[in-house]
Amino acid sequence: MTNVEKLKQYIPMVHFIAEIMGENCEVVLHDVTNPDHSIIEIANGHVSGRKINSPITDLALKILKEESYKDQDYICNYKSSSKTNKTLRSSSYFIKDENNKIIGMICVNMDITDFINARNILDQFIMIDKPQTGPVEPSKPGFDPHLFENFEENIEELLLSLIKGVLAEYDIPPERMSPQEKIEVVKKLNDKGAFLLKGGVSEVAKYLDVSEATIYRYLNKIK
Repeated sequence: MTNVEKLKQYIPMVHFIAEIMGENCEVVLHDVTNPDHSIIEIANGHVSGRKINSPITDLALKILKEESYKDQDYICNYKSSSKTNKTLRSSSYFIKDENNKIIGMICVNMDITDFINARNILDQFIMIDKPQTGPVEPSKPGFDPHLFENFEENIEELLLSLIKGVLAEYDIPPERMSPQEKIEVVKKLNDKGAFLLKGGVSEVAKYLDVSEATIYRYLNKIK
């Protein structure tokens, strides 16, 4: 069986992958022994604008030159681009003969241009991961990427969220905390405004397993 005959056995695989991945995924079968006209089968060629008998790529030539295929069976998820400036996520599988010499490649090229554009639009809309750049106008508060806000339905849920959030910072349960550790908890909750809420003192006292008078004493110490 010739190399071309061996490679033609992979033609159904080309169309199988393309059917699974959809029209934005180009699948190519290369005969690397004929670099000038290496493509012997292609599905969804509109992604890159290529067709049967189109030449091999610069990366494939580099792989052949360096013989990097000898130590690996495939390369995955590298960036490529088409003549129409589409951004592609590509992967290539090396088809080798019995002597571990490459004879062909199956290349999968996914057009991710729309996904990148969508991500950029979402990033511009969300704007919580990027610090504000440039001077901050006096009339506008500066953007703080560390701010985070929870929305609760009632005061009880809000208090519970604050208390559990602080207690989660400790590796021991409240009943095993030292007085100093409990004072630290009260200080953190005070900094978060927990005691501005109705019932804050009694709720914190319950979770720290102390009296309300003790919470007031802790508050006096940290003021």
